[in-house]
Parts: sequence; structure tokens; C-alpha cells
Amino acid sequence: MTSLQYGLLIAIMLGFTVLEFVLHRAQHFHATAGDNTLDMLGFALLAAFTQPFIMWASGKVGWAVAQQYQNALADLPWYTMVGLLLVGDDMLQYGWHRLSHSPLLWPLHRAHHSAQYMSARIIYRNNFFYYLGMPAIWCLGFLVYLGLGQMYLVYIVAKLAVITGAHSSVRWDEPLYKVKALRPLMWLVQRSISTPATHFAHHAMSHTDGIGSYSGNFGNLLFFWDVLFGSAHITQRYPAKVGLRDDELFGAEKWWVELFDPLFRSQRQHSALTPGGKPFVDTPQVLAQFDAQRQDALGISQ
Repeated sequence: MTSLQYGLLIAIMLGFTVLEFVLHRAQHFHATAGDNTLDMLGFALLAAFTQPFIMWASGKVGWAVAQQYQNALADLPWYTMVGLLLVGDDMLQYGWHRLSHSPLLWPLHRAHHSAQYMSARIIYRNNFFYYLGMPAIWCLGFLVYLGLGQMYLVYIVAKLAVITGAHSSVRWDEPLYKVKALRPLMWLVQRSISTPATHFAHHAMSHTDGIGSYSGNFGNLLFFWDVLFGSAHITQRYPAKVGLRDDELFGAEKWWVELFDPLFRSQRQHSALTPGGKPFVDTPQVLAQFDAQRQDALGISQ
């Protein structure tokens, strides 16, 4: 990445972060010391190690096995390059994200959902191995090796602007839904790119109110992938709470467990971060069961 690109990326993230404070949205964060560590260290590890390492390693592999194809795609039309980046990076990331909500990969993605607030600062809050194993970043490295490096510099800035806006508590789309003349445009926007309304729903603590959808809305830059592959849940409302219900019931996981599982394992009751652990399913039946168990433990009769 160039210094100009780094400057633009930092400006986008800082811009949304400043707006969160200016618009008094940051007062709803209630972030703990563990949250602060996860937010900052997750970003630092990706920016300082994981992405540079993958770009370096994919370049080395490309040179070793296909030296003659270095920069072979450099003369493609810009729109073809954009299409390759959208499929090779954004669509693959959609698939990885969707798989990460399965019991097998959930421990690598859980940290992203454990924040009980939405903010630009949580974009890269994930387990260290989540990004190290992400096929999209490796594919992106090979596309850069093949000659898409200059287009990537433009693409990644646009992508970060969209996903930062989708996570930020600024909720830039909220006033636009109220403008009657913009309804056709917002209908199209919601089905094209990730917006706060659709992505907040993905982070919702409850998934029984018609708003939250942990089993959908996996798109990063393009929400179109959710529309195409049948995982879209579209409303123009926002969940009352975000985060994970099991954290509310059993207490937050340790930050180092969330960041480095399976190197560290959780000691908490009902944890997905243990061998054989599964994501906690938020349904009325399950909540009633745990409420009954708590009452029995306290000796409270029904």
C-alpha cells in the first residue's frame, strides 16, 4: 500500500469515529477494558502482520509456481479488474463470513459479535486466525501478483468506506429512509451495498423480533451477495441491542481467549470457545430453559 492509501484508510476510519462522538453516539458504547484491547489489537495484528504477511507469501508462491504470469493481467480493462476483485475478494469473503457462523468456524469470528456496541472501531475485531485463514485475502494477494495492484489501491478504499459506514453508529442511512422521494434509490442501495440497517441486524442480540438476523446479511462491500445467495434480511429498522446473549447470561469471555482461540481455551460455562463448543442459539425455548435452571439453582419455585 502507498502512503496516500494508508492516509485515506485512516482518514475514513477516524472520520466516522469522530462523527460518532460529535453526534453523541459514542455514549452508548459501554466498552470494557477487554473490548478496547480486542478492538485495537485486532486491527493492529491485521494491519501490521497478517495482511502484509499474506501479500508477501502469495507473491513468493506466485513467483515460485507461475513466474511467467506476474503482472499478466495488468492490461485488462478497469471494469474487468473490478469484477475480478469483487469476485475474488468480496464474494469469497462473503462465503468465509457465512461459514464462520457455523459451529466449526464460529470461534474464529465470535469476537466480532461480542461487542455490545456498533462502531467503526470494531471492523477488524476478530480472532487472529480468522484473517490468517481467510481465502479472500490470499486470493487478493495472487490477484495483486497477477497485476491488479493499482486497481486494488482504489478498490480497497471504496470497500473500507462502505464497511466502515455499515458498522458505524452514525447510521448514515437512517434519515434517508424517511425521505419519500429517495425510497426507490434506497431500495436499490440496500440491495447493492452493506448499510447500517442491514448490518446492524446481523449483529443483533435478539433474532426473534423480526429485525435481527445472525443467519443472514453476511455481505461486506456488496450486500448483493446476500440477495443472490438467499441470505438477505432487509428492514429499515435497527435492533434494540447488539452483542451476544450468552455473554449477557454467563459473562464476557476473556479477551485473549477470543483473540487467540484455540491457543487459549475458555473456562466459562456454556462457551463456544471450548472443544466441542457450539454457538449459543437465542430462542425463547432456550432462554426459558436457562431461566428455569437459574431459578432452580437459587431455590426459586415456579
